[in-house]
Amino acid sequence: MINKIDRGIKQISYMNKEEKIFADGFSFKRNENAPDFVVGRLSIKIDDAIGFIKKYDKNGWVNLSVKTARSGNHYLELDTYEPKPRTDAKPVGKAKKKESKPIEEDDDMPF
Repeated sequence: MINKIDRGIKQISYMNKEEKIFADGFSFKRNENAPDFVVGRLSIKIDDAIGFIKKYDKNGWVNLSVKTARSGNHYLELDTYEPKPRTDAKPVGKAKKKESKPIEEDDDMPF
C-alpha cells in the first residue's frame, strides 16, 4: 500500500522504506573508454532540474546520489537521509591542558 505524504514524496507503508525519487533533469553517463580519472558525464536539462531543485530544496541544498541500476545504467536519486537528533550529546566544553614537566638533562647520555 502506498500513501502520499508532504511534497509529493511517496512512502511504502511496509518495511518503512521510501520510494525512490529520481532526479528530474539530471543524467549521468559513464564512458568505459574514458581515462581512469574521468568518472562520468553529468548532463543537466535546465528547466526540469530547476523545478526539481526548487521542489526538494532544504536550506539551500539538494543532495543527490549517483547509483547503478540492475541493468548497469547509472541514475541520480534524491538523497532523503536526515540524521536523527542526538539526545545523549554532551555539551562541548573547553579541554583541559595537561601541564608538561620540563625535560631534565641526564649526564649519563651517550651523546
